Amino acid sequence: MAGELSGVALVTGGGRGIGANIARELADGGMRVAVAARTLEQVEGVAGEIDGVALHVDVSDEASVERMVDATERELGAIDLLVNNAGIMGRSGVAVWEDDDPAGWWRVFEINTLGTYLCCRTVLRGMVERGRGRIVNVGSGGGYLPVTPGRAGDSAYGPSKAALHRFGEILAGQLQPHAIAVFTISPGLVRTALTERLGDDAPWTPPELAPRLVRALASGRADRLTGRYIHAEHDDIEDLIARADEIVDDDLNAIRLRR
Repeated sequence: MAGELSGVALVTGGGRGIGANIARELADGGMRVAVAARTLEQVEGVAGEIDGVALHVDVSDEASVERMVDATERELGAIDLLVNNAGIMGRSGVAVWEDDDPAGWWRVFEINTLGTYLCCRTVLRGMVERGRGRIVNVGSGGGYLPVTPGRAGDSAYGPSKAALHRFGEILAGQLQPHAIAVFTISPGLVRTALTERLGDDAPWTPPELAPRLVRALASGRADRLTGRYIHAEHDDIEDLIARADEIVDDDLNAIRLRR
């Protein structure tokens, strides 16, 4: 339903693909949205569509993140929702012992993991002071599934997302006394410029599912599920909300080793 949301959202990696669609969905719901990415021309296009604010950012650079947050709050007001969507993939088909670009391997962690940490750290200063807010970290099934078993796949992307899952859960625990919810979601396998190389036969996820999930999380109705992992395609968010006490009590929707 249009107009059920309010407040200010900041979406990183919002110039195209999943992030752009999340920004559009939040704006349609009634939020004022700042869209940030490394390519200013792309975010200007998205921001122009939704009457939002376009910002340039390198999420792996602390000063750049500080400028992004300051600009968002100056232009739109206090941030109610942070969506950490900025992310990159590494090189596929390169065995670790044959990799001639360790800096490129580490760059995936700098964007996918350090970038989320820096954005959370900066935005949370205001959220904790106000005692309210929500954070959605865009993770991946690659954080716990063997994406390319038995093959020389991307050895950086999955591990960086695995770290993101655990970071989000720990952060949620730290923030419970401050009434701030944190969610890690998987958008599924959405066809974007980042994943196009997987080809026509990949089991693509409908692109509208992740934005709809983020919109539901932004509403506050799922805050009891803070710290949980939610898959845009395989989880029914309304069902999870209805079963929230069971999910928390039984430690469901969490990435665990069970024996």
